[in-house]
Amino acid sequence: MADRLIGDIGGTHSRLALAGAGIRKVKVYDNAGFTGLDAIIEDYLQRLAAAERPASAALAVACPVGGDKVRLTNLGWGFSIEDYRRRFGFDTLHVLNDFAAAAMAIPALGPGDVVTIGGGEALPGRPVGVIGPGTGLGVAALVPWGETWIPVAGEGGHVTLPPATDEEDRIIAALRRRRGHVSAERLLSGPGLALLYQVLAGTEGEVPAPEAITRLALSNEDPLAARALDHFLAMLGTVAGNLALTLGAQGGVYLAGGILPDIAGRLQDSLFRERFVDKGRYREYLEAIPTQLITRDNPALLGLKRYLQERQGA
Repeated sequence: MADRLIGDIGGTHSRLALAGAGIRKVKVYDNAGFTGLDAIIEDYLQRLAAAERPASAALAVACPVGGDKVRLTNLGWGFSIEDYRRRFGFDTLHVLNDFAAAAMAIPALGPGDVVTIGGGEALPGRPVGVIGPGTGLGVAALVPWGETWIPVAGEGGHVTLPPATDEEDRIIAALRRRRGHVSAERLLSGPGLALLYQVLAGTEGEVPAPEAITRLALSNEDPLAARALDHFLAMLGTVAGNLALTLGAQGGVYLAGGILPDIAGRLQDSLFRERFVDKGRYREYLEAIPTQLITRDNPALLGLKRYLQERQGA
């Protein structure tokens, strides 16, 4: 397969690369430094030699994809797929949801690409769930179809966040008074971690950035940061368990996104897995489903590569 441009376009960073026999020339962009995705693509293409310029492309975007118009949920950038195809001279331009792309990577992951959280064993040929916090909360599925897999994009990050303890009742009630509907993404994301800290502190004022909260929690410098992170991981377990039940994800639930790989140890020691399986009569069903953290860099890029390989000539 000739080199094609692939890109994982998130709310905070964009990652572009060339995909052929492998994935090469990966470049990470800070979205805040650019006026739009077109400027990032233009910058990347200008850095390539003329012989390297790809004839086609595939982009994974952090938003729903349907039709020609695309608008990122947590960034505000938008574009026309056909306009971009013509502008950059691509024969084809595929665009899919970023977590659908991450899901496509799962069959290619090896033991060194994941960290197991808890027990369970995947059943072959069963649906797989993918969920992960970053700038937002991504959710997708992978379902078997004969000898191949089909990614199913969704917007499960925007389901209503369910409380599972009395303290979570109070947290969500306080937030509901401020914001109205409290989605899972509202708290289970980078901005959500900061909001969770704010609610626990009983303030609407400035609080540490999400990265600082994580650092303070891991170093035991700030008990409130530790509480916020512990609640974050426990709530994520509840939502991930709901996803597993909804999909019948006996092929496993994989955790992705930009936050969790840096806190793998804390995740393993958290209430995540207990909350994942804590579903009453279906506890035994969920105990059999493995949960694994994807630690491989840029899984969405790998997923895009596999997506294109399955559609060679498309």
